[in-house]
Amino acid sequence: MEALVPLLVALSGLPALGAAGWYARGGGPHVRGVALRWALIALALFLGACGLYWARGDQGRTAAVVLALVVAVNALGVSLLLHLRRGDRRR
Repeated sequence: MEALVPLLVALSGLPALGAAGWYARGGGPHVRGVALRWALIALALFLGACGLYWARGDQGRTAAVVLALVVAVNALGVSLLLHLRRGDRRR
């Protein structure tokens, strides 16, 4: 039962990994940047799942892992949005 939450977090990273693969099929430097950011979001979620499994219910460790995960995923999401916005200006 302790592995259920980390498993769900890891599974939530699969759509981001799929989006990275989808964008990586396209060409151009802008599209590769988008694919890289999606892959980094998936990596952050997978590492967060490993961290939650490592925490094993310890409140202090779990809070630290969740905080790091929230900061990392949101920072990468903002980076993705800014990258997409920069790409629209180039056209």
